[in-house]
Amino acid sequence: MTTINEIPLTTIDGEPTTLAEYNGKVLMVVNVASRCGLSPQYAQLEELQKTYGDRGFTVLGFPSNQFLQELSSEDAIKEYCSTTWGVTFPMFEKVRLNGKKAHPLYQELTQTPDEAGKAGKVKWNFEKFVITPAGEVHRFRPDVVPTDPKIVSVIEESLP
Repeated sequence: MTTINEIPLTTIDGEPTTLAEYNGKVLMVVNVASRCGLSPQYAQLEELQKTYGDRGFTVLGFPSNQFLQELSSEDAIKEYCSTTWGVTFPMFEKVRLNGKKAHPLYQELTQTPDEAGKAGKVKWNFEKFVITPAGEVHRFRPDVVPTDPKIVSVIEESLP
C-alpha cells in the first residue's frame, strides 16, 4: 500500500518527485488557479512561506484547470506566479482534483473531512490541506484564507 509520501508527483519544471522529499516538514498543499478571483491568496501563501519556511514549513502549489480558471501551460503559470505574486514556494504540474481521473494525491487528500465534517470533492480553487510531520491532514475550504488563525495555529503547533 502506497503512503501519501510515496505518491509520484511532477514539479512544474517536469522533474519527478514525491512528498517524501519534504519529510519532517509541515506542508500546505493548495490547488491554485491564476485566473481565479481568489488568486490574491497567492500573496498570503507566500507570506506564510516567508514566515515559516526557515522553521520547517512549505507551501506546495498544485495548479488545476478543473474549474476552467488556469493558464494553458506550466511555463505561463510559472511566469504569472513569480512576476505577479513573487511566489518562491514549490509548484507542480497541473493536476485534476476531482472525478475518476483525479490525481492520486487528491484522491487521498479529499478523503479528509473539513471542519464541518464533510469529506469529498474539492469545491473550488485554493482549497488547503495542511499535512503535519506526523501525517495528520487538516482540510480548509477555499473561503478560509491562508493566514486565518485556524490555519496558522495548526502550522505553529506542528512545526518541529
